[in-house]
Amino acid sequence: MESFFSSPRTKRAARKVHRFHDDARADVFDCIERFYDPRRRHSKLAYLSPMEFEARKMLA
Repeated sequence: MESFFSSPRTKRAARKVHRFHDDARADVFDCIERFYDPRRRHSKLAYLSPMEFEARKMLA
């Protein structure tokens, strides 16, 4: 699914010109928040979602 969203993200980033660093940072943050699923499990995180992984790290 991530490869499906890769093209729109790349096109969005390529067509924008940001005058300020903070504007670019906000745009990247918006893109991540909109397209990234924080509940999807990752093999690199022992098949935990990023939210579960962070919660366990906070408890440890």
